[in-house]
Amino acid sequence: MSVLAAIVIGLVALLHIWFLVLEMFLWDKPAGLKAFGQTLEKAQASKVLAANQGLYNGFLAAGLLWGLSLGAAGTHIQVFFLLCVLVAGLYGAATASRKILFVQALPAALGLDGVVSKITVAQSKANVDIGIRMTPDELAKIEAMLGAFL
Repeated sequence: MSVLAAIVIGLVALLHIWFLVLEMFLWDKPAGLKAFGQTLEKAQASKVLAANQGLYNGFLAAGLLWGLSLGAAGTHIQVFFLLCVLVAGLYGAATASRKILFVQALPAALGLDGVVSKITVAQSKANVDIGIRMTPDELAKIEAMLGAFL
């Protein structure tokens, strides 16, 4: 994987750690109220749900960091968790705020682009085991999907 792709994936993981902190610990504090544009009353009423959502964001961050820690052998884990982040970002943008498209989905798409580009280069230059098994058709489908978002 390229250094740039690893940096992007690391940043996506850090973003999700920040989302965990905002949603689990700062939801009804000034930073959380400002970040989500809520009143204190609405935040207090939804605090338990927000904490649950924050926990899920923590799982996404953990998965991305796990994939990064494995290097090339973790490529399939990185792809899975980046796709989870992308889907969550697209759903959030469609149902909650378009801002989520840029804060969550776009960084995930950029990370996926970096990982998939590296897979493509590695598969086309040499028959190297990079820890992920994809047919050319599967790879083309992922590249086409990413092209729609970038």
